[in-house]
Amino acid sequence: MTKRQNRQSLYTGFLQSYFKNEDFQCIAITSDASFRCYHRVSCREQNYILMDSDPSKLDNQPFIALNANFLNNGIKVPKILHADTEQGLILLEDLGKEHLADRVHLSSRYTDYCEILALLPNIATTLESPFMKAYDAEFISLEIDIFWQWLVCEWLALTRDELPSKAFQASKSYLVNAILAQPQVTMHRDFHSRNIMHTNTGWALIDYQDAVQGPVTYDAVSLLRDCYLKLPKEEFNTLRLKSFEILGDAQLLSGMSFEQYCYYFDMTGMQRHLKAAGIFCRLLLRDEKAGYLKDIIPTLKYIEDVAKCYESFQWLATWLRHEIIPKVEVKLSCNT
Repeated sequence: MTKRQNRQSLYTGFLQSYFKNEDFQCIAITSDASFRCYHRVSCREQNYILMDSDPSKLDNQPFIALNANFLNNGIKVPKILHADTEQGLILLEDLGKEHLADRVHLSSRYTDYCEILALLPNIATTLESPFMKAYDAEFISLEIDIFWQWLVCEWLALTRDELPSKAFQASKSYLVNAILAQPQVTMHRDFHSRNIMHTNTGWALIDYQDAVQGPVTYDAVSLLRDCYLKLPKEEFNTLRLKSFEILGDAQLLSGMSFEQYCYYFDMTGMQRHLKAAGIFCRLLLRDEKAGYLKDIIPTLKYIEDVAKCYESFQWLATWLRHEIIPKVEVKLSCNT
């Protein structure tokens, strides 16, 4: 019996302990970019979500603790109905099947985004959890290095002579300083269209377990410069201003100007997108998940578009445009 089959054999006993003598069905639906797997469970004409989060690979305490923290601060997250932390099995409220990503073509898109941006103050002021990792200079640097290690060195296999190591290290320090200089708040950290769900009772968040105390612009960047979709420029500009007004009205910006907010927004976005591009390659090389390859180019182009606007990052824009993106395009053509 494989390890996956062994874990699946645990489901029956776990679900029976909750549903008792009731009949139920359990159907696999998806896995995410981590080691978690999800199943939709049907019983008594109601649906539930079974999250399989192997405790040998993942710590489930942050998921449970932060669930309570977010709920207590008015953020809708799936209710935990039953949990076996030793086995890594958690039965959740089913929030449905409609993500923000499923609604971006609707005429209500702008309204949807405004409603979601209105959640930012509640997220930002959610009580800090002891399970949150320290989002310090070391951790921020390690995230940026994911790009260097997995995309540049592992996937593209560039030689040392081809690498602008000194420039990269200097830019990394610049980004770290810009992130640490901002007001630090609770951030969801993966606040994008696939993790925000539309329900009958409002917007809900999933995948919140990696929340940390970090830069105030981070979640706004995650939403408005989403790796999986790109907003039209005019709409993006309007919504970025809206995010500034919402966070400012909540007294979370320490009086910064909109110009300064946009600068921090750009620096935070470059850090996040460098990390994300690297993670997409790590998912392929380490975890054998190729589903995110198509998202690498749009993510790199976000970085290029921002980098070319700042003198300190001109080298990065040029390097991406002439060296990295063409090589990525060749690699992608070999994977199709």
